[in-house]
Amino acid sequence: MTDINTRRYDLDWLRIIAFLLLIFYHIGMFYVPWEWHVKSVHAGEGAEPLMLLLNPWRLSLLFFISGVALRFLFGKLSAAGLAKDRAVRMGLPILAGMVLIVAPQSWLQLVESGEFEGSFWAFYPQYINPASDFSIITPTWNHLWYIVYLLVYSLLLAPVAGPLIRFMEGRGAAITKRLFAGKTGVVMVIVLPALPHMLYRLTLDPYFETTHNLVWDWANHAHSLTILMIGFLLAKDEAFWSAVRRAALPAILLGVVFATGLSVLWAGWETFQADPDMQWLVWPARMARLFYAWLAILALLALAQRYLNRPSRALTYMTGAVFPWYILHQTLIVMAGFWLTRQGLQAGTEFILLVIATIGGCALLHELVIRRVGRLRPWFGLKPKGVPRHVRMAAE
Repeated sequence: MTDINTRRYDLDWLRIIAFLLLIFYHIGMFYVPWEWHVKSVHAGEGAEPLMLLLNPWRLSLLFFISGVALRFLFGKLSAAGLAKDRAVRMGLPILAGMVLIVAPQSWLQLVESGEFEGSFWAFYPQYINPASDFSIITPTWNHLWYIVYLLVYSLLLAPVAGPLIRFMEGRGAAITKRLFAGKTGVVMVIVLPALPHMLYRLTLDPYFETTHNLVWDWANHAHSLTILMIGFLLAKDEAFWSAVRRAALPAILLGVVFATGLSVLWAGWETFQADPDMQWLVWPARMARLFYAWLAILALLALAQRYLNRPSRALTYMTGAVFPWYILHQTLIVMAGFWLTRQGLQAGTEFILLVIATIGGCALLHELVIRRVGRLRPWFGLKPKGVPRHVRMAAE
């Protein structure tokens, strides 16, 4: 049985798995026909089915785990301490990412589109000039938007975290104990967390396209902040986690059913949307997609509780590595992909080399440079070397 009041090794493992899936998802973006920074000459529809199955829940899982982590962190820090910790641990990587790490992505995107000709060093002074007249915003945060949003949510949560925790340890716990008890609790844990997202899909998504523009991304904020708050509020709730364990089998079976059905719909999605006689399928499919996303997260939470809730040296190392890897990975994908796809390689060879370049580049830069150079650590979200190891582990 999982001890919900100690370090959640199962969620540490899930966080690492989620970030690794995110890396492969972004490698996939190089190959599918969807709009992205640069594209392979082999881009096509082959990888779309897997991408579509991963897309609905990949970031929601990370926001849920981040909410749980904030709850544990607040147990060690005051509201001011939490705000300061997040501002430093996330603010410095955002700044470093926008000023330096992300810049090659913008450069190669503009080179590929024909909007810029010249070296990176010729481009960089224009990149850091907000008045530059490019078709894309520069400087930018690109894939680091997740860290930006998480920082903002953390700062908003800090002043009210104390009262929320006291409520969840009192009346809130009594409510969830009744809500998630018995067989009815299994139904509740399967259904309830998906309902707010269905409401947002009806009321916000049609009017606010996801842009990753912090001040005009209201539908995305609603989805992301809600799943983070679910994680924060229920992080130490015994009734909820008991229901998660009991819901493992139905969540897996329902997830497979919904994934199969949605895959069939997605295969002919453009036809369904264009055919007036098939419009009755469009909104049910959109709701089913949101329900499938929560089913996938729930199944992963249940499986992780059962099989992954144990420490290891590999987990300790990867917990410290995952944030630097996240910061680095997309720039490595864009740079390596831009070069590899111009070498006349077969698709399979190109893909394998791109995976090696991305994973290998992240591993080497983290191990040989970031982890060992004390002054670089804070710029990649790591605690300085002088901080005791148990304190570093509590915050990572």
